[in-house]
Amino acid sequence: MKRWAVALFFLAPFVGEFLLGNQPIGKLGSIFLFAPMYGGGAVLIREVARRYRLGWTGIVLMALAYGLLEEGPIDQMLFNPAYVGLDSFDGMAVIPGLGISLTLLQGTVTLHTIWSICVPIALIEACAPREPWLRRGGLIAVAAIFVVGSTLLGVMQAVGFHFVASPAEFAGSAVVILGLVTLAFVLGRRTPRPADGDVPRPLVVGLTGFALTSVYWLESIVFPDANEWISAAWWFVLFGVATAVVLRWARRRTWTPRHTLALATGALLTYAWAGFSQARELDHPSFLGNAFFALVAVALAIFVWHRNPARPVPPT
Repeated sequence: MKRWAVALFFLAPFVGEFLLGNQPIGKLGSIFLFAPMYGGGAVLIREVARRYRLGWTGIVLMALAYGLLEEGPIDQMLFNPAYVGLDSFDGMAVIPGLGISLTLLQGTVTLHTIWSICVPIALIEACAPREPWLRRGGLIAVAAIFVVGSTLLGVMQAVGFHFVASPAEFAGSAVVILGLVTLAFVLGRRTPRPADGDVPRPLVVGLTGFALTSVYWLESIVFPDANEWISAAWWFVLFGVATAVVLRWARRRTWTPRHTLALATGALLTYAWAGFSQARELDHPSFLGNAFFALVAVALAIFVWHRNPARPVPPT
């Protein structure tokens, strides 16, 4: 059972940093530096959710909390304009009274919630039992690794950028993060009444996931000079449509774990192509490196689907 936790521990940083194109293939060894934060966070969220039966609502809310923790108190990207090569957030869509870029906040919510946490969990869970993989001692060990690894990365970022957020920014982040975790426990345990109606085949669900997540990435590629506030508004429209579609399907009796896997696979394949664009944006493009990461993602998807054969839908 521990092997599934180890697989998730390393898949999360692979998807979150390398498949995305943030890190070139020459720095593949740095996966051991990122794994305690990415992988530790993913394993903790998954194990807590399964131990306390929080369901995917709980996982998504805790994934959102993780994203704000990483880009807030740890990386401090949300508070430090120099992190993205700017002198200030002037000219960006800034949230009044907070001084935080709405664009960066939306990116944080999207990338980490979907890809850093939920996609790796869904892929590994498709191969493994839907029960806790670790005993209490193992869970405590992963928590310690997560705290130490995240602290180390946070110190490295603070020293590297010569920037430390204000006490108010740290405190505000903590309140929001703890609030999301609390919501995960409150809402995650609720089981909505299943609705009648058919769900499209997993292939259609996967293609829908691929299309919606691809549209998210294409917006900045096709319209790189779009007004920040228009882009922010477009994000809300896309988020609303995607949420409505997924929730409508997921609440139906005929929704199965295979549909969840299809949705995650579609999002994974979006990263497979978006990584080429992201690497070029960060000025370290390597076609062979990105092609290798994309092939690994495709091979992983094939392996997972082979391990997760179709099962009959229970009668309604």
